[in-house]
Amino acid sequence: MMIYTWILYSVYIFSNFKDALLDSAITNIPRSRKTTLVLYVNEFGAQGDGFTDDTEALEEIWKVACSSSLRAEIVIPSQYSVLVRPIQLAGPCRSRVTITILGSILAPKSPDVWDGLNKQKWIYFTGVNNLLVQGHGVVNGMGREWWVRSCKVNTTNPCQHAPTAMTFHRCENLKVRNLMIIDSQQMHMAFTSCVKVVASRLRVSAPVASPNTDGIHISASTRVEVKNTIIRTGDDCISIVSNSSRIRVRNITCGPGHGISIGSLGKSNTWSQVHDVRVDGAHFLNTENGVRIKTWQGGSGFASQITFKDIWMENVSNPIIIDQYYCDSRSACQNQTSALLVKNISYIHIKGTSATENAIRFACSDTYPCQGLYLEDIQLVPESGGVSKSFCWEAEGSSSGQIYPPPCFSCGGSFIDQKVRSDPMLKSI
Repeated sequence: MMIYTWILYSVYIFSNFKDALLDSAITNIPRSRKTTLVLYVNEFGAQGDGFTDDTEALEEIWKVACSSSLRAEIVIPSQYSVLVRPIQLAGPCRSRVTITILGSILAPKSPDVWDGLNKQKWIYFTGVNNLLVQGHGVVNGMGREWWVRSCKVNTTNPCQHAPTAMTFHRCENLKVRNLMIIDSQQMHMAFTSCVKVVASRLRVSAPVASPNTDGIHISASTRVEVKNTIIRTGDDCISIVSNSSRIRVRNITCGPGHGISIGSLGKSNTWSQVHDVRVDGAHFLNTENGVRIKTWQGGSGFASQITFKDIWMENVSNPIIIDQYYCDSRSACQNQTSALLVKNISYIHIKGTSATENAIRFACSDTYPCQGLYLEDIQLVPESGGVSKSFCWEAEGSSSGQIYPPPCFSCGGSFIDQKVRSDPMLKSI
């Protein structure tokens, strides 16, 4: 009996020892990282000479990358200039896709290439989640022929749409970084109906006279962050329009251009809302506007919970402006009583120089006055010296700290228009 018990005990010990060895062996097996499928456009027939049409090569490489069960990276090598006609890169993809642009992507020069196609699109991403677009290359919209044909350049031309260089539509967990986007036909980059976007270290550039060449356009999107970016264009550096929320803009250099705009909102009597926007850290240089909210008469909805903070203005024509009578039309706009409600807007630590007498301009709706405007530590003086002015119409709010020019908030519907001669000492602030 004693021998039998000893045998059972030995079997038990050996069994546990064997299991422990197996567990240890499994635990110590090196775990390999997920393999990435790296694809080069030249492997798919791209010539990359800037003259040959490489659209089909990009379409084919996208199909392979998007359908791969492995993470995929599409690479445009540094020596390649890939000429691409209007193209749609659609998801959903099986795994994460990265596009690394080390060379250039070029648009066709002639607008005639878009005949019969959607003239608002060039490179169009739709329904792609977990996408990363990166690299130190260039996306060139070759927009000069489009600008010449614009009705804003020549009023005898018919007004028509022009492409956005890069559009991201219904994309989630998107990152775009380290790119240069230049000379777009119209807007340079647009995020529409996107969730959780980070755009960083971008350089966006077009001539100051190029029409409607917004830098970054955000529409119907939430949780969007734009940071550490330089934008020099012929229109808004950043525009944030209808149904957008939780937008964060940090460390932006803007100019020339039209500044950072909320809107326009409410065009053609539409309902619009933008809320929870924060611009924190910006430098405006020789821009038409600084921080602007613009709405059309006749619209409805609201723009609220918006903060502009830590901003330096240098020779800016309208450093702080709310314009609820915005009209970007060939003919005069009709006066209408309906309007968006603009409320809870904060301007904090904004300093520098104004190119015009109106450093602060709040032109709010007669029907729905601006509510909850707040000014703190504002020091804006004329670039050329003389008189600094604040203008208010139906603007209700409060202030804290030193405000130059003094605030002019209305009370009970009255109109106040204050002027103050600039202190020469403020020019050095």
